[in-house]
Amino acid sequence: MNTHDEDCMKKLLQQTLPPVEGEPEPSHDLWPAMLQRLDFGPAKAPWYDWALGAGVVAFVAFFPGLVPVLLYYL
Repeated sequence: MNTHDEDCMKKLLQQTLPPVEGEPEPSHDLWPAMLQRLDFGPAKAPWYDWALGAGVVAFVAFFPGLVPVLLYYL
């Protein structure tokens, strides 16, 4: 790219992307809120996680010869 192309690209980007208004950083520290969320304990696994696990177990039970294929894609 020559300088003319760079100037055109810079001009197009400045027209397309508006400047960021306000403060770019949060107004307060986020770490206490994170610690509060961690104090509640781990989240429960949704039902579809258990269904997916049961599906994998059924797949392995019915098609044991395809276990290497499954392990390859993991």
